[in-house]
Amino acid sequence: MTETLTKDQILAALKGVKGPDLSSNIVSLGLVSEVVINKGKVYFAISVDPARAAELEGLRKAAATVVEGLPGVASATVTLTADREPGSTAPTSSPRPARSETPQAAPEAPSPKTPANTAPPGRAGQARQTAGGIPGIRRIVAVASGKGGVGKSTTAVNFALALKDQGLKVGILDADIYGPSMPRLLGLSGQPQQLAGNKLDPMRQYGLKVMSMGFLVDEDTPMIWRGPMVISAISQMLKDVAWGELDVLVVDMPPGTGDAQLTMAQQVPLAGAVIVSTPQDLALIDARKGLNMFQKVNVPVLGIVENMSTFLCPHCGGRSDIFGHGGAKEEAAKLGVPFLGEVPLTLAVRETSDGGKPIVVSDPDSDVAKAYRQIAETAWAEIDSASGGARPAPKIVMES
Repeated sequence: MTETLTKDQILAALKGVKGPDLSSNIVSLGLVSEVVINKGKVYFAISVDPARAAELEGLRKAAATVVEGLPGVASATVTLTADREPGSTAPTSSPRPARSETPQAAPEAPSPKTPANTAPPGRAGQARQTAGGIPGIRRIVAVASGKGGVGKSTTAVNFALALKDQGLKVGILDADIYGPSMPRLLGLSGQPQQLAGNKLDPMRQYGLKVMSMGFLVDEDTPMIWRGPMVISAISQMLKDVAWGELDVLVVDMPPGTGDAQLTMAQQVPLAGAVIVSTPQDLALIDARKGLNMFQKVNVPVLGIVENMSTFLCPHCGGRSDIFGHGGAKEEAAKLGVPFLGEVPLTLAVRETSDGGKPIVVSDPDSDVAKAYRQIAETAWAEIDSASGGARPAPKIVMES
């Protein structure tokens, strides 16, 4: 029987790796992050001084080699995280983890070189653009929320399926590293296959191409990762996946307005963002923060969706405004952004989402499915009417 691999074994091995000062090891110096082990794959990060990140790549490789030499380890994904010290004005960076030579390794960080735009022409004679170093993807749209629990992921997957119903080639990226939902929402299991060039073949369901951390780590495995490692994982899933030709890639963003959202705005030219909120004032306060964040980093806000707009009783058909009604529409008017539509709270949406058969595909003629399709049509019209195609990634400007 194969002995179970433990974190203590990993840390014991890493005590043989000297730290940057060469006088102690990286474990004793407290530089090793929480270690995650999943089916023989080991993930962890090493904290380093940002000023020395490039020269310490050898340390990262040494740590990966030591861990991969342990019995039962299939691969080791090791990231250097370069956090600024409190009070420092130096920018935070997340150096690229070098590629592991193990064939079963998780997707590695992207090359800093941007591939040339060699993709074939797109629909209607338009040249297919390269968005943020991702060949073949015409548009990238973020679905975001200021807080969790507003039905953002359910909205994102039905939104993507509704875009597909318009005849578009659509992919969806689950960028919520801590709480990935796409495997459950789309009824998918298993792991993506690794292709030549260390690219991962995305999973497929209902005509969508899909990638999520949930395919790489068990559902009950907590991702106890620091921010830079999360950023690295999102970057890898964006750029080290063989997405092929897509009209639009929908990104299900993590909730809130943290470093993951800012990284997306910096690394890829988002065509726009869809903000999801429920009608009550508390949710709208956070939705407003999310909207303002995208506006500050020059990402167009395509509009606001009011989710759980009203409750429809499955027995009597009566309506109850449990969370209020119309708040998101009023907020959109106040802020001068489009209101994309409202989605009622129904038992069918919960059942189809939990069952891995989103309502747009399981009950396409329902009023809720029609609402999602109308939202998608309105949002896509906003995108399609914008001129200029792919735009350069915005810079973050901090106001004094």
